[in-house]
Amino acid sequence: MRALTLHLKVLIAILVTLGVLITAYQIFVQGIPVTEDETDDLWNIDAKVEFQAASKGPVKLQMFVPPLNQDYVSLNESFISNNYGVSINRVDGNRKVTWSARRANGNQTLYYRLVLTKRYSGEKPKEKGSIFRDSIAVSGPEKIAAEALMAPIRQHSADVETFISETIRRVNNANDDNVKLLMAGDASTPNKARIIELLLSIAHVPMERVHTIRLVADQPQTPELWMRSFNGDKWLYFNPETGEQGLPADRLVWWIGDENLLTIEGGKKAQVTFTLNNSEMNAIRLAKLTDENTDVDFLEYSLYGLPLQTQQTYQIMIMIPIGVLVILILRNLIGLQTLGTFTPVLIALAFRETQLGFGIALFTIITALGLSLRSYLEHLKLQMLPRLSVVLTFVVVLIAVISLLSHKLGLERGLSVALFPMVILTMTIERLSITWEERGAGHAFKVAIGTLFAATLAHLLMMVPQLVYFVFTFPAVLLIMVGFMLAMGRYRGYRLTELFRFKAFLKD
Repeated sequence: MRALTLHLKVLIAILVTLGVLITAYQIFVQGIPVTEDETDDLWNIDAKVEFQAASKGPVKLQMFVPPLNQDYVSLNESFISNNYGVSINRVDGNRKVTWSARRANGNQTLYYRLVLTKRYSGEKPKEKGSIFRDSIAVSGPEKIAAEALMAPIRQHSADVETFISETIRRVNNANDDNVKLLMAGDASTPNKARIIELLLSIAHVPMERVHTIRLVADQPQTPELWMRSFNGDKWLYFNPETGEQGLPADRLVWWIGDENLLTIEGGKKAQVTFTLNNSEMNAIRLAKLTDENTDVDFLEYSLYGLPLQTQQTYQIMIMIPIGVLVILILRNLIGLQTLGTFTPVLIALAFRETQLGFGIALFTIITALGLSLRSYLEHLKLQMLPRLSVVLTFVVVLIAVISLLSHKLGLERGLSVALFPMVILTMTIERLSITWEERGAGHAFKVAIGTLFAATLAHLLMMVPQLVYFVFTFPAVLLIMVGFMLAMGRYRGYRLTELFRFKAFLKD
């Protein structure tokens, strides 16, 4: 007996642990939304390229576009142009689009459009970088100024991260004479980045320039310069103006390196205008789109990977254990008497089509009339099989009559009564009549009310949209429910109704 108890406890622990871990993995690692109403941002970015082509000559224009290998994934990318060839190449971790035309004349306009969202999968590709670089050659007063700045930087830093932060802080000190000499009157962000890179190269610390776009709707945007360095484990991002560390969540990396955003041959006065707007989309639908546009396929092996019609069927089927759990609690803990375990659940499923109020009325009418017929047939001394056949036929005729009358009266909801399982109704009538004979009309009435109450409660729970979504999206919660059902299987205590029945004994 002890071995059996230990076996049951181990089995319950395994099932509950598996259910919790799988569900937690889907929520926290894969990022699947917990509620159906949850929405996520969808960003639309338009880059408008304008330039003036040379007189009827060939034109070749190149522009960096986002690499999309970090926190964002592209849902749609399009290149809009007239009579231009388009090609995309990868160069040093960047992506570059090339528009080319044999002949172009006058003002030209090209568009690059990108629709993106946050990457859902927790498995983001890891990038690696160099941890050493050669020193940039410098001489004369610039060399003396750089070495003078390096001494306090080394003194006030402990690792690569603090070394870079201290370097940026020193370079942004406009009152330092050494900084003024290196600046040479140019306090622009690119020049500051050049001096930061120079100082870091003396310490053999590599640094890359990162050009980002801020994801803010309905505001004109220009590329913002950041810097980054690889510390052997991850990339560290820094703002060269403020020394702020860590790339903000609303920044999209557009390209990396010292090159300009645009290069053009056969044209002049090229400029890019960025326009951004965002919208919201249902989170699970967005997760599906993300799944289709990546190689991860984290929803492929979920129930969302089934055909749509099959999904609708499983959304009904997967809620049956919820109804069964309700009946189990009502019977084993509360002590409610019903006609078996599954009959109330099947009646609850029928309520999906008839709606609750109409379904209860129809169930009551058909069961009452069926019981009357069953009582009459009892006087004929028929065997069980012929008796059930007659009751089943009567139920079919009764359902047809009710549907016809409902249609004539304009109550179209009555047509759905045909979806009531006829066999279930027949067996319900048969079992109620037997209960009536064996234990009296009062007990049969109590069981009928209990069955109807349990079916109603199960139906209400099985129809909660949030619960349907959660169980369908995270089916591993059914393992937790099975663990609870197994635990309930060894419950031998008093039911709630029995506490009222035997309260006199408890007082004694």
